[in-house]
Amino acid sequence: MPATLSTQDTRIFPTNTTAMFYRDRARQAQTDADSATLDNVRDRWTRAAKAWDEMATRAEKTADRRAVNEEAKALPGEDDD
Repeated sequence: MPATLSTQDTRIFPTNTTAMFYRDRARQAQTDADSATLDNVRDRWTRAAKAWDEMATRAEKTADRRAVNEEAKALPGEDDD
């Protein structure tokens, strides 16, 4: 029988995968920039690498905030008597 993921796991896993994808694309764009011989091509790849890196950072921050929010929802309220 296949293993199943909990609801929390399915929410976190795609975001982490997305951030990893963005980081991979940033590395590839930087590699392409480093090997480019034309200035305009190098600049384009450098801008792309920066954009991919910024998207990865945003995805990671979103995942962190989501985890904190999920933890806060899981904690019992102080007003519950």
